[in-house]
Amino acid sequence: MRTRNRIVIVLLFAAFTVGLVTGYSPVKEFNVKAPAITSEQWLNSKPLNWSKLKNKVVLVEFWTFDCYNCKNVEPYVKSWYDKYKNKGLEIVAVHTPEFDHEKKLSNVKEYIADHGITYPVAIDNDFKIWRNYSNRYWPAMYIVDKKGIVRFRFIGEGNYKRIEESLVQLLNESS
Repeated sequence: MRTRNRIVIVLLFAAFTVGLVTGYSPVKEFNVKAPAITSEQWLNSKPLNWSKLKNKVVLVEFWTFDCYNCKNVEPYVKSWYDKYKNKGLEIVAVHTPEFDHEKKLSNVKEYIADHGITYPVAIDNDFKIWRNYSNRYWPAMYIVDKKGIVRFRFIGEGNYKRIEESLVQLLNESS
């Protein structure tokens, strides 16, 4: 009986660890109204809010330009935007700086120009949006459905196929 209990404990720990490593949080954890994404400064867009994003699937991405992991996620986010923007997807990249040099608007502007980022970028130097989402990670992605409900959260790198499947699922749902 002891061996069986140990095996169960090891399997539970392994499942928990896989959940942490993949960064995937299931839908049942998220079915809440999306918090505000208001910012004083926007790049590539006029200020956005949920009334302007009605009937869109929105990927809210928390990132900062000097984050190694954020840079690795970037090509996927750009490809999803290019692939699905005409099908109802909007990306809102929330630039929340970790270091002082990342707070300088000129540095953010230079980075997004050099890297061809064309989707809206909200500048979150005061961590207001970050706190609204109770976020703690770079990068982190929250996927909001057409009704303004947060349905998925992904943390860190990887899980790109599952993220894209989540986007497509929500894009295919009726408003």
